[in-house]
Amino acid sequence: MITIKSKREISLMRDSGRVAASVLEELKRIVEPGITTAELDKVAERMIRKAGGEPAFLGYQGFPASICASVNSEVVHGIPGLRRLAEGDIISIDLGVVLKGYYSDTAITIGVGRISPEAVRLLDVTRASLEKGIAAMRVGGHLSDISHAVQTHVEANGFSVVYSYAGHGIGTAMHEEPQVPNLGPPGHGPRLQRGMVLAIEPMVNLGAAEVEVDDDGWTVRTEDGSLSAHFEHSVALGEDGPEILTIL
Repeated sequence: MITIKSKREISLMRDSGRVAASVLEELKRIVEPGITTAELDKVAERMIRKAGGEPAFLGYQGFPASICASVNSEVVHGIPGLRRLAEGDIISIDLGVVLKGYYSDTAITIGVGRISPEAVRLLDVTRASLEKGIAAMRVGGHLSDISHAVQTHVEANGFSVVYSYAGHGIGTAMHEEPQVPNLGPPGHGPRLQRGMVLAIEPMVNLGAAEVEVDDDGWTVRTEDGSLSAHFEHSVALGEDGPEILTIL
């Protein structure tokens, strides 16, 4: 069942989203060659707890960290560890916050130092596809309008949308109905209504769309070893259109 949030609930989710956004902003600032993904995870957990929240990912279905840190060909769900980032890497950081019982979920892909022109373009296109998806979130439209907007922009630029994973509703649980795929024809699925809150999250590969899961049971990577990028916002549909909640 799709839950419709009240103005009060959206306000609480906005507070949660601002904490998530502030943490992501700090991680973006400190990403540099030589830092480990475990160090990034520690900073995130400390900031979330200091703000009065809980890391939404820590312990979720057994996940062992507060952030997902996915490097280069890793798409999502990378486990932080002793790996040191190197010049030219890209890292996707996905994190969630629970504050006063309400969840937020957001992600960004960051270049480490100077990255290749093709990596820059991948990040730009993925970020823009998220913006296109958010813009398609209109009262009276259909859920798949969001999906179609993402897919159209990605494929027009020669990249591939990961079809094995999707965005989702969010609220008093991390994952609520409906699923929000990143591909599909427009005009299908549930009607979009005021009060819906969706985590929209394009995952885009430089090469083919196919992915595989590592032996750790979590880390998802591209089958062909190509780079992958991931951007995400939690977005509420209000009276004046979509409102990004995971922003400062």
